[in-house]
Amino acid sequence: MGDSHTWTATPGAAEQARSVLAAAWSCAVTAEGGREEFVGAHTVADDGRVLLHVPEDSALLAAAVCAPRGEPSGVLEFADVAPVPVRSRIRARLWLAGWFAVTDGHLAFRPTRVVLRRPSGAVVVDVEEFAAAAPDPLALAEARLLTHLADCHDDAVQRLTRLVDPDSLHGAVRVRPLAVDRHGLTLRVERVRDHGDVRLPFHAPADEVAQLTERVHVLLAQAGAVSCPRALQRQRTDGDG
Repeated sequence: MGDSHTWTATPGAAEQARSVLAAAWSCAVTAEGGREEFVGAHTVADDGRVLLHVPEDSALLAAAVCAPRGEPSGVLEFADVAPVPVRSRIRARLWLAGWFAVTDGHLAFRPTRVVLRRPSGAVVVDVEEFAAAAPDPLALAEARLLTHLADCHDDAVQRLTRLVDPDSLHGAVRVRPLAVDRHGLTLRVERVRDHGDVRLPFHAPADEVAQLTERVHVLLAQAGAVSCPRALQRQRTDGDG
């Protein structure tokens, strides 16, 4: 009586955009005062507004203060970078276009257009959906979780490849954890000249780290009943050569 994956949902565009925004540590801002990059300078309000705490001598702050209409326009760019070293580490990019306002000495940015670019292409996210969405509950813990999985449990990662279609593993030279969210775990399969991603959905969503641990254990149990993929096994043998 083997388990079967009955939960196949993936994060929606609005949820993923909010996750990128919540977890990003830096952002680039293009506005009337030019382009500036800030590290650790932004926080996010529940309604999706971005609060920027910039230096007093920032050209961006000066532009906002001196703007004739009081609310200069701008574009904020965030990159979603894989915490584990892999090829093409940028998993997604998020652009927010909107207006700045000076509030209590910092800048409050209200987005009027949201664009999320993923490997599958760019999508325009409805602004109201973006404002109402919440980040994935694992978004802030993802970097720590994936780094621990890659550094301390590579054997478990390799065991999980038994759940991957052998055709997806053809020519594989390395498999690394790329992403995790409440709905599933994504692996990056690297080959000599290219790479691809495979997703292992959980049987039920994980809304906290304790639930995630149980979901991964279920996947490992399923993988334990499957033989090692011949394609990956052959690549390991050749590499030992």
